[in-house]
Amino acid sequence: MGFFKMFLTLISLVVTCGSTVFALVAAPEVKYSTHHIQEVANGLKVTIFHPESTYETFGRGIDHPLTKRAGSTIEDSTVSFIESHLKINSSTIKYRVGYSAETARHAYVNQDGIPFTNAVANVAFNHDNKVVAFGSSFVTPKNIAPSKATVTLEAAITTAEKALGGTFNQHPAKIEYLVREDGSVVLTHVVQIQNEAVGIWYQAFVDAHTGDLASIVDFVAHASYFALPITKQAPPQGFQVVTNPQDLIASPFGWHSNGNMSTINSGNNAVSFRNGIISTSGESSPGLNFIYPAQLTASPTIDANVDAARVNAFYVGNVLHDLSYRYGFTEAAFNFQFNNSGKGGLEIDPVLFSVQDPSGQNEGSDGLMMTPPDGQSPRVLLFLWTFTSPFRDSALENDIITHEYTHGITGRMTGGGTGQCLQTIEARALGEGWSDAVAEWTEHASSAVPDYVFASYGFNNAAGIRNHPYSTSTTVNPLRYSSIKTLNLVDIHDIGEVWANILHNLYASLVFTSGWSSTAFTNPDGVEGNNMFLHLLIDALALQPCNPTFVSARDAFIQADINRYSGINRCLLWEIFATRGLGVGAANFVDSSVIPSGC
Repeated sequence: MGFFKMFLTLISLVVTCGSTVFALVAAPEVKYSTHHIQEVANGLKVTIFHPESTYETFGRGIDHPLTKRAGSTIEDSTVSFIESHLKINSSTIKYRVGYSAETARHAYVNQDGIPFTNAVANVAFNHDNKVVAFGSSFVTPKNIAPSKATVTLEAAITTAEKALGGTFNQHPAKIEYLVREDGSVVLTHVVQIQNEAVGIWYQAFVDAHTGDLASIVDFVAHASYFALPITKQAPPQGFQVVTNPQDLIASPFGWHSNGNMSTINSGNNAVSFRNGIISTSGESSPGLNFIYPAQLTASPTIDANVDAARVNAFYVGNVLHDLSYRYGFTEAAFNFQFNNSGKGGLEIDPVLFSVQDPSGQNEGSDGLMMTPPDGQSPRVLLFLWTFTSPFRDSALENDIITHEYTHGITGRMTGGGTGQCLQTIEARALGEGWSDAVAEWTEHASSAVPDYVFASYGFNNAAGIRNHPYSTSTTVNPLRYSSIKTLNLVDIHDIGEVWANILHNLYASLVFTSGWSSTAFTNPDGVEGNNMFLHLLIDALALQPCNPTFVSARDAFIQADINRYSGINRCLLWEIFATRGLGVGAANFVDSSVIPSGC
């Protein structure tokens, strides 16, 4: 498929505005691990429920009923294990997708024949065919609605469009069951609603019998974010001409081809544009040269600066594709590519970078990431910072772009490519923490681990946009697990800082203990601390349950070390978690400093 056809395919994502009429009824109690408060059109607030997840890790692994049966498939092994472990009938287990990674095989299932969209499970097997991790939000349902809809799809779409202030984007609708907080199960039409003018992208669940809006999933992850090399944070550190940066193992087509060559900033992994997907930057001179020096003392909207923004976003997006690919975010693991070359996963979903996006201008915001399911292109909206004159462009601040792209990685890998397993307050906060941590990872140029300040350039503030620098010092950053009790329930960034600071401390300890590799971007095989950290972070995403908590995210991180490194970092990891309150027995935001026996 040529690039013109590719553009036509991707343009289908563009939608128009709609209107708003109502919102969901808020639940009486809000829990971080099962709920999320979402503000939708006209300022109305929605409380969304997800069944509570259980999560178990099994170290070196446990047997399942088909462990010793030669030739058993991952689907058969998964269904057999869940049937045995939960003592339920196999007819209530619907295998959805699975894949094999370096350290484990991963399987994702839904409950029942018609999938329960928010009753899901995931199983990880090591390569000895033993189960090493199991997460489940399966429920014992009551009052299950009839399986044949009585409300038409057309009526459901109208309901969703009016409620959410957007338009149905023509992505194929589905019928799925949805578990309510009272244990009842409703049949729903599942449709996607977008409105690019205001930066929304929802999956709406409309009751197929009553016509009421039953729930939503928000695919948007908000954040407060010649080329600037990926190891540099912001323009004051200096732009450079970067030559041949593509990693041909991760991007065998290069960055400007999906099998057909392009001479614009568009390729298999990413497209960057302003004011419409075909508004890209071409070569500044023949030979795929994109040399557009930014004029930082001029308005960001002049032609030269628009080109500079598009080129930098394209460069950073492709570097992050190649980096995350090397560490496990591949085609089979639901990554972002137009052409997957038969390596698994769904295609036609490169990341779309909209620079100087008007939907957030003059709001003091920096960017957001929309992460739909595998096979649909995510969108990164990068805004102008309005705190200075001239304005500053978040497309020229690499930590912002990296933060947003990481939302896509975590959104896709958690839960098996659905884009809907980081929805509770706690899970969304974890997402903010992972995004800050990966942004920091890319900027380390030596084994030194100084305090890290996020997004200082756009805000024009040396302290950045977080409440504390990320630090190993409890004086500089006092945040710990129990701090979540006192933080703003609605501001997931505040809660996410707790996780990001824990990750900062884990990184520092791994580097102190195991050293630092200068080739970690392109050589994931090193056993230095920075290699280990990124492997563990990404491995854990596939292991953890849908809508993880801080505790289950911790457990997945530790299990990832057992899978990949035979647990050599077990005690080190536990000591760091415990130092910040996430020791053995930590729960409900009550600290524990306990580490396991043997450490």
